[in-house]
Amino acid sequence: MSLPPTLAVIGGSGLYSMPGLKNIQELDLETPFGKPSAPIIIGSLADRQIAFLARHGLGHHISPSEINYRANIYALKSLGVERIVSISACGSLREDFVPGEIVIPDQLFDNTHGRQRSFFGEGLVAHIGVADPFCPELSELVGQAVEATHARLHRGGAFITIEGPRFSTRAESNVYRGWGMSLIGMTTSPEIFLAREAEMCYAVIAHVTDYDVWHKSEAPVSVEAVIAVLQRNTQTAQAALQNLAAFLSVQRTCDCPHALENALITDPGRIPPGTRSRLDLLVKKYLS
Repeated sequence: MSLPPTLAVIGGSGLYSMPGLKNIQELDLETPFGKPSAPIIIGSLADRQIAFLARHGLGHHISPSEINYRANIYALKSLGVERIVSISACGSLREDFVPGEIVIPDQLFDNTHGRQRSFFGEGLVAHIGVADPFCPELSELVGQAVEATHARLHRGGAFITIEGPRFSTRAESNVYRGWGMSLIGMTTSPEIFLAREAEMCYAVIAHVTDYDVWHKSEAPVSVEAVIAVLQRNTQTAQAALQNLAAFLSVQRTCDCPHALENALITDPGRIPPGTRSRLDLLVKKYLS
């Protein structure tokens, strides 16, 4: 690679490749946390190096609960990625977020269980700040890129991540609505928190595919309905990414690049050598 891919796209359900990339390289990486979901594709888009990763693996064989989120984020970090845009299928928990539309969420509720949520532990403790989990700077740029496609866009909204792989019951869906949630999906957590620990900016292009199961006048969510909407929205997602690559600023001015600066609490002398070696990519600049 001539230049590192500072922008990465993680494709979710329905987006397993990224047409438009030129001078493609395929990297089969190994990390201290295992292998990523799929080989990472590197290529140029609008004269910028882009990395692409299929979150669920090639052929969609990895369940949301089985994704190795730590390996995915670590692998992208090791390549020099600074910003991540997630393409996510989601259900709407609001009447005004209509299937076929796009949302750039600004808040998140983690309702998953049993997933590895942090790189840290085993002798090195970090308390990362995530009051505003989505990078506002990147989210603004992504919003501008989507608007340029003339797609129907909503800015803001709280995104709840459920464990899956099943869809919600009606009771659950109505509880989430009562909590003030706007969108529902299965993969943004813990991906977004790991990106923050890795000091990477993270934003989501959320494609509304259905009304979950709460909407009495609409059919309950199904795989068939999700894929149908995603196929219609594929061109919009690709055009938005092309726009983003074309005008993305090289210099980040948000707080994401310094997220660990005041998060590490362990006495450096007490960190086990193996743990320090495994996390050197993330913490070296603070512990050297």
